[in-house]
Amino acid sequence: MATSASSTSLKLSSPSTAASRLRHRPLHSAFGLSSLSLRRDQPRRFVVLSMDAKPTILVSEKLGEAGLSLLKEFANVDCSYNLSPEELCTKISLCDALIVRSGTKVNRDVFESSAGRLKVVGRAGVGIDNVDLAAATEHGCLVVNAPTANTVAAAEHGIALLTAMARNVAQADASVKAGKWERNKYVGVSLVGKTLAVMGFGKVGSEVARRAKGLGMHVIAHDPYAPADRARAIGVELVSFDEAISTADFISLHMPLTAATSKILNDENFAKMKKGVRIINVARGGVIDEEALVRAIDAGIVAQAALDVFTVEPPPKDSKLVQHENVIATPHLGASTMEAQEGVAIEIAEAVVGALKGELAATAVNAPMVPAQVLTELKPYVALAEKLGRLAVQLVAGGSGVKTVKVTYASARAPDDLDTRLLRAMIIKGLIEPISSVFVNLVNADFTAKQRGLRITEERIILDGSPESPLESVQVQIANVDSKFASAISDAGEVTVEGRVKDGIPHLTKVGSFEVDVSLEGSLILCRQVDQPGMIGKVGSILGQENVNVSFMTVGRIAPRKQAVMAIGVDEEPSKQSLKRIGEISAVEEFVYLKL
Repeated sequence: MATSASSTSLKLSSPSTAASRLRHRPLHSAFGLSSLSLRRDQPRRFVVLSMDAKPTILVSEKLGEAGLSLLKEFANVDCSYNLSPEELCTKISLCDALIVRSGTKVNRDVFESSAGRLKVVGRAGVGIDNVDLAAATEHGCLVVNAPTANTVAAAEHGIALLTAMARNVAQADASVKAGKWERNKYVGVSLVGKTLAVMGFGKVGSEVARRAKGLGMHVIAHDPYAPADRARAIGVELVSFDEAISTADFISLHMPLTAATSKILNDENFAKMKKGVRIINVARGGVIDEEALVRAIDAGIVAQAALDVFTVEPPPKDSKLVQHENVIATPHLGASTMEAQEGVAIEIAEAVVGALKGELAATAVNAPMVPAQVLTELKPYVALAEKLGRLAVQLVAGGSGVKTVKVTYASARAPDDLDTRLLRAMIIKGLIEPISSVFVNLVNADFTAKQRGLRITEERIILDGSPESPLESVQVQIANVDSKFASAISDAGEVTVEGRVKDGIPHLTKVGSFEVDVSLEGSLILCRQVDQPGMIGKVGSILGQENVNVSFMTVGRIAPRKQAVMAIGVDEEPSKQSLKRIGEISAVEEFVYLKL
């Protein structure tokens, strides 16, 4: 059995007192808004929501019509462009989601001004350096991007700049339009046989490499995270940073802007380059020290530069770099094709709407990056994990806070083939939300647990058998607490609940040491009783008199005619009087009502 522990050690205040005051509220989904579920015996219905029930999405920069149409089908959409930082902070408190491109700075002030309402920030594009991810995570706000739709457009623009620079297209065009005919001045260089260094071998970088290979160029690349086999598959050699910049005839930048890459092309690194090198940048302006680039061009180290991005956009009108004769400049056109604009708009609209609906987002950038197929497979287990957390914390009595929780996963899969981060986040959500005002989701779960001193340990039990199902069971144990339902205390002295997924539906299979089989839908009444005839009828009769629908009932017992635990699922909340009458049945030793 492998054990892993997250160092999150926190104290929650008076679970039993808070739980006793708890009003029923909808279960939040993994990413934010409440989810609506119909009982299996109800017909499917369409529910018409009032306009006030719709979420509000603020779009602060121009977005393609196809994307806006998708947003408007689901939400109230406020398209307000060119907002000042103060105007953005004022508006954001009325918005559930915000969609930006690269021009809007979504900093800590924005998240604090949202007062907890902002649930999703969508970046219409790849780079997210204009979004404060740490602040987003602390405030439980999911950040999603659109990483695929503009990949080809950006790569094509990089190749367009490369070829235009090699043949002096922009300068020659300006010369002809000025009435000149300077054929000798604008002699270019051939691309065949030249070495192109692709700095950053992600989606865009690899597409640039493919196209450059088609032009007859020798392509090398530097990326500390790129797998060598993927590079080899398209005929590209991965090399060190220094080797890339010192041997290349052309350097194309495709790296994100981070603390490590900020001004990475500076005086020191320009001095290492081959004289006459040519530089293309369709990534982020900040990765180049622009003053150092001007010096390198004037010194003849860099023959030409073709730039689509700048440290400040738009750059100053008197920028020496932009005005330099050996520089081609375009106004951040990397993603600006009609097809890419519509594709990005649709991709980010789908991601934001999906997140607001509570669907698991494969393009989340500040949450566990779980592949889409894994998210689909884990979906019913996500619901199970949250409900087990909710059940466990509601079973805790007063006297001490929840400090230590152990989660045990039983699976036939190898540890490396079972990513439990998502499940852990949902258990934390279930543990904390019923006894606090904090909104917990996949984004901020670990942060919230750590902030409150909650220590979560995880264990995995490797089972024999087929690994087709990701999990056989999940068990949640809370140590060093008393329980308002003594039967929930296991032989080890911990509040214990265990469950599994059956036919896609979460089931409770164990409470304390008692085996049960309960579908985790609606709410739950647990009774410990003397095992004798007529008990199911007595409890069912009391609930029926109040028109409370019983969706299921199951009994787990130690032995015939001895103690048993009866689990009753109900669709409506029984009155206090009905619960009191159940407790007055002579054979009932204890009972508890739990809200799922």
